[in-house]
Amino acid sequence: MNTLIEQVLGAPAWVVYAVVGLVVFAEDALFVGFVLPGETLAILGGVTASLGHTHLTAVLAIVVVAAIVGDSVGYEIGRHAGPRLLRLPLLRRHAGRLEDAQGVLRRRGGPAVFLGRWTAFFRAVMPALAGLSQMRYRTFLPWNMLGGLAWGGAAVTAGFIAGESYRRVEKVLGPGAAVAALVVVLVAAGVWHLRRRRRSSPAAS
Repeated sequence: MNTLIEQVLGAPAWVVYAVVGLVVFAEDALFVGFVLPGETLAILGGVTASLGHTHLTAVLAIVVVAAIVGDSVGYEIGRHAGPRLLRLPLLRRHAGRLEDAQGVLRRRGGPAVFLGRWTAFFRAVMPALAGLSQMRYRTFLPWNMLGGLAWGGAAVTAGFIAGESYRRVEKVLGPGAAVAALVVVLVAAGVWHLRRRRRSSPAAS
């Protein structure tokens, strides 16, 4: 983990931009949010901006645009190939959660697209389910944009704040301790995120 973080923090800016954008896009467009840590990469992008390796405005723009475009691609795939997607082995294992997510979509409509942005599983499947349900794109898009802006801004800002803490630790204790502290923060965030995913249920609220 230390080596990975050091590599990301030391990578050229264009590499960070490309990796962050591609992972955030693929998480939503290709239904791989189960394995691709889009939220983690968005946070790490914010850390690199705080440390001066990238520009905060650029990271924010890339994350938000990738999130919105990724959701739009997922929507179109769900609209044109939704029933076949639900038969994929990866998704069939989550049939119960998918049914619950579809129930939320039926009850809440557009706001479900926004709410789905905040949980990894829903973030990966909600756009496709919206397309599958034949939700109008003019209904989907505003909620998609609002979710992308809010989620992207929150994730990158959280990383930026974490990066400020990293810099303070680095000045006092040196770069090695700063990286170790960042590892602890990211691992703790990952554990919290995993526990939240396990507790979350689309039928709740």
